Amino acid sequence: MPLLEQGRLVADAFVAIADDARLPDGAPALVSLARLQAEATALLARNAQLGVLLPNDTDPSALAPFLHRLSLVALRFPKHRDGRAFTQARALREHHGFAGEIRATGHVLPDQHAFLLRCGFSTVEVAESADLAAWQRGLHAIPIAYQPAVAGDATPLGLLRRHVAVG
Repeated sequence: MPLLEQGRLVADAFVAIADDARLPDGAPALVSLARLQAEATALLARNAQLGVLLPNDTDPSALAPFLHRLSLVALRFPKHRDGRAFTQARALREHHGFAGEIRATGHVLPDQHAFLLRCGFSTVEVAESADLAAWQRGLHAIPIAYQPAVAGDATPLGLLRRHVAVG
């Protein structure tokens, strides 16, 4: 699947590897958290980019010992109503200082695009037939925000939020 990054479709350089599959030599690999924990020494010693798929019911602090070596953390939305990945992304950026790619996978809607970016996601896995115009509209659908962004987003905060921040 292609990735949406900064408003354009890009190819995914990472290869998703099953827990029982051999790792590709020199290619960026995306592994499960279970495999990362079981094979940490070998995986962290590889001379290639490493990514992990963090289950949405797992505290991001489970990745703390590995974050210095990870290039990608993929967070899954099992259904569009399940927002735990938003919290995970924000925690990775704010509490753990993760500066690598955070990818949204699974059931993500174009209407959520602005929220994804505000919470710290860098890329979104989209279908080949994704309507880029719908994803662009999602960026501007709601002109105010209810919380400060993780990154430098210029979207103004809502009136109540501004009063709370000032007062």
